[in-house]
Amino acid sequence: MNKKKSGYLIILTLVMVIGLVISCSGRPGKPVVAIPVSESTVSDEPFIKLIRMVAPDEDQGCKLNNPLRISLEAEKNSIPDSVRIWFDGQLIITLKSAPFDYVISSSGMTRTGRKSIKATAYRSKSKPQTITRFVVVYSDTKPKLNGFKVLHSYPHDIGAFTQGLIYADNIFYEGTGQPGQSNLRKVEPASGKVLFQVNLESPLFGEGIAIVGEKIFQLTWQNKIGFVYDRSSFKQIGKIYYQTEGWGLTTSGNTLVMSDGTNIIYFRDPEQFSILSQIEVYDDEKKVEKLNELEYINGEIWANIWETNLIARIDPGSGKVIAYIDLKGIISDSETDLNVNFLNGIAYDQATKRIFVTGKNWPKLYEITLTE
Repeated sequence: MNKKKSGYLIILTLVMVIGLVISCSGRPGKPVVAIPVSESTVSDEPFIKLIRMVAPDEDQGCKLNNPLRISLEAEKNSIPDSVRIWFDGQLIITLKSAPFDYVISSSGMTRTGRKSIKATAYRSKSKPQTITRFVVVYSDTKPKLNGFKVLHSYPHDIGAFTQGLIYADNIFYEGTGQPGQSNLRKVEPASGKVLFQVNLESPLFGEGIAIVGEKIFQLTWQNKIGFVYDRSSFKQIGKIYYQTEGWGLTTSGNTLVMSDGTNIIYFRDPEQFSILSQIEVYDDEKKVEKLNELEYINGEIWANIWETNLIARIDPGSGKVIAYIDLKGIISDSETDLNVNFLNGIAYDQATKRIFVTGKNWPKLYEITLTE
């Protein structure tokens, strides 16, 4: 092909490309030029195993307020330039040379629960390698076991499937459960008379209640919705939403404290009901699940353990169980089926330091004191 003809074809090709751009865009514009992918634009860093975790073992148990050793070994001929270590989601150290070991001090082991350990190793011209393991932090002390003494008993509506209980304004506020029977009520202590109540629509299953200022909050079990009432009129003034089941509810200052039937307790903002923080509850041997109705007493969270006679006294800072209260034998009514109508309901009179307990469909509500 001669040069004249070759040049003509090149010009024709350019015209066609420009015309295509104009016709596709609807206006003149620069043609899109395809840039060939070069080797420099594609990561060709090889994946090389740089480290392995020697300690701790997966789900290894350790104790609150005790040090924890993390030990890593470099793979043969693949020594990393640096290793970052995270504990429970927080970066705690960057190691830049062997030995790749680190000890989390006792002051760093402040909360019980299943905690993650993540180590990421870096090396020039190699992809980072990450290893993740979990440890279980148990309480460092064996819980005490408290008994009880009944000081007084009060009438209680045997038709009340008690899910939440509060003492305030010299009356009991009570939340009850069961579809078609759930309600929020005010109860006169001396007589057990229901002074006022508002019913939940069926099939909502009422759960825990709490008071913050002039508002009363009430959870439902599996509907992932709760209600906010005016404290004096019981008029519904709002709703709250959450992703877990709703079980128990209490307050610490102006913060709502919520259980969901697991071993987790959530601290929530009463305005948005958003989670501020949470703890995992463990004693010295196991996680403590089925946490139900809650009450905040003298700086502790007290929680009924569903299907048992026990109340767990929980440290809200660490999540550890300080003590168990065994209320076996508190009710002797032969007509109350304790295989169904479990202990549930704790209330505290801040002014006089009185403690009240009851259960689902129990005929009595009891004022108790603890024994060692």
